[in-house]
Amino acid sequence: MHHFKYRDSELYCEDVPVQNIAAKIGTPFYLYSQATLRRHFQAFSEAFDGVSKLICYSAKANTNLAVLKLFADLGCGLDIVSGGELYRGLKAGFSPDRIVYSGVGKTVDEIDYALDTGILMFNVESLAELELINHRAGKLKRRAPVSIRVNPDVDPNTHPYTATGLKKNKFGIGSDVALESYKVAGELEHIEIVGVDCHIGSQITEAEPFQAALGNLKDLINELKSLGTHIRYLDMGGGLGITYADETPPSLREYAGAILTQLKDVELQLILEPGRVLVGNAGILVTEVLYRKSGEVKNFVIVDAGMNDLMRPTLYNAFHAIEPVVNSRKDLIVADVVGPICESGDFLAIDRSISNVQSGDLLAVMSAGAYGYVMSSNYCSRPRVAEVMVNGDQFSVVKAREGYEDLVRGETVPPFLENA
Repeated sequence: MHHFKYRDSELYCEDVPVQNIAAKIGTPFYLYSQATLRRHFQAFSEAFDGVSKLICYSAKANTNLAVLKLFADLGCGLDIVSGGELYRGLKAGFSPDRIVYSGVGKTVDEIDYALDTGILMFNVESLAELELINHRAGKLKRRAPVSIRVNPDVDPNTHPYTATGLKKNKFGIGSDVALESYKVAGELEHIEIVGVDCHIGSQITEAEPFQAALGNLKDLINELKSLGTHIRYLDMGGGLGITYADETPPSLREYAGAILTQLKDVELQLILEPGRVLVGNAGILVTEVLYRKSGEVKNFVIVDAGMNDLMRPTLYNAFHAIEPVVNSRKDLIVADVVGPICESGDFLAIDRSISNVQSGDLLAVMSAGAYGYVMSSNYCSRPRVAEVMVNGDQFSVVKAREGYEDLVRGETVPPFLENA
């Protein structure tokens, strides 16, 4: 459920007409509803009522400080995958002891930063990483709290680029060698084993893969217990999908039930890392139609947002509904919605039935709150767009639109070219 609704053929975000924002700040821009963000977090938390849990928002889905601050204020924890996300999380007010650090390529500087900060735990993804964390913790005279990310070889039935729990994926340690890995960790002087971690993918629309992964983890947990290895946390990651088109992901209650049914005899604090399910449908990308163009075999609607602004359609062939901001034209056309980037892969939709829009009309690319701005770039020297958040009948720009001067900030011409 979200707060983007039509009133008399005009799209509103909560109580603000979307076209009013466009008139004041220009296009393109990302637009977030704080009421939707709050509602999604509260619904997710309530689905796990009665369970010892820590919900750690997956920062990579959307790292805008306003979004992070909202979740921090709601008592949420944070799942991070970089030193930059740790910096953002601390700046937004997350308590370090509610931050978990995942990711396969943690650097020395990032490990030291996390150790100095005092995070809840590292989700370790290789023995080489485990050894490095132990070494750095020793140098800093710390004990590093870790869980090992176990790869259960479960097919999440999602896009191959977002599957993370198969043997062929780069993530985690195979379940067949996980026990030996924990034995190694237990012998390291500066490592404290605190948990077991698992993450099988993203945009998962079935409950069964989560249950299958849990089956593997329960066996490992029981083996660790028999060896006297004391763990406190079971991190089940995230990955629950949302509806972009015709997907039918399980409800939050069904998702929670699938996990909790498997955990009746497991006395650990459950950690969950939702990302897309919290922010995906809480945001849209607003873009203006620049031109209409008719080719021999295609109709094109050319807009001012491109693949550098929203990468998902190009990268994953992902579907995003595209709706008119003012729904005054009743007839439809079939067209490709494309941007200004000099790539044939620069599209927001292919062969889409949409409103018969004309130059100057506004379009809303729906379900763009996750993996939108965070994946954007300056390709073709395009300044990145603004981000806006609505609260009731008010809105605030929470990330200023970049200007041309931002494109060259930090760049220099070396002395040997100055007089060329």
